[in-house]
Amino acid sequence: MTAPASLKHAHTGVLDIAYEESGPQDGTPVLLMHGWPYDPRTYDDVVPLLAAAGCRAIAPYLRGFGPTRFLSAGTPRSGQQAALGNDLKEFMDVLGIERAVLAGYDWGGRAACVVAALWPERVRGLVTGDGYNIQDIANANRPAAAEQEYRFWYQYYFNTERGRAGLAANRRALVHLIWRLWSPEWRFDDAVFERSAASWDNADFVDVTIQSYRHRYGNAPGDPALEPIERRLVAQPPIQAPTIALHGEANGLMVSDRWADHQRHFTGRRENRLIPGVGHNLPAEAPEAMAAAVLELVGATS
Repeated sequence: MTAPASLKHAHTGVLDIAYEESGPQDGTPVLLMHGWPYDPRTYDDVVPLLAAAGCRAIAPYLRGFGPTRFLSAGTPRSGQQAALGNDLKEFMDVLGIERAVLAGYDWGGRAACVVAALWPERVRGLVTGDGYNIQDIANANRPAAAEQEYRFWYQYYFNTERGRAGLAANRRALVHLIWRLWSPEWRFDDAVFERSAASWDNADFVDVTIQSYRHRYGNAPGDPALEPIERRLVAQPPIQAPTIALHGEANGLMVSDRWADHQRHFTGRRENRLIPGVGHNLPAEAPEAMAAAVLELVGATS
């Protein structure tokens, strides 16, 4: 593992986004989007592979994580999917990136999918963990299979005030548990965990998290400024960009056979890859597979 890149900042309409950048400035831009509850450290073994291949690898901290901050106390601390997608699009605008390969999983995969679906001209290619990550909020209260409902225990927890209090009081213990449950074969040690732990001390982490998991079930209002984007997402818009979907066979959060249901959402070149022995934290557990997928799309769209 290499040392983290130097920290930089970019101001969008509502955020001071902290990010790390490696590789040549004139390289193909690759946006590396982390999930919940992780941070850019998850890409530490992916970035050197991309930089060595001549890519400009950029890993931002999502809203509510690490040094990223809201510019105004009056901005709703929303974690809804429109916020994540719009943050990524505005971040690209500020950095002057017209088109990029987007890679992400979980919340970061959702941001990448939103941008790919709504602003396809900005996306050269998409590497997405677990497939199509745009939430079908209109049908969110339709029950899933019993085993999947069991895996969503944390979402139900966060929809209670006990869950909010539990996340605030026990965030490190809760995240440690989630890491273990979602990646049962990933043998991370205390040093790896502690490198990310400070990211959840962000003053907005709890509020953004709770709003995210409540909004998707209709139990919290969204940010009114983002409502036009949310209305577009209701239609479950297709993704045209060349896409490689990565699935961890040992994913403790999602079953690995979801691709059959997701293929209809992708109208361009698409490929599904199942990675044995890997859980939910794809870039940390399978950095070579993540980097290879990104570089394949970089080469295919150059």
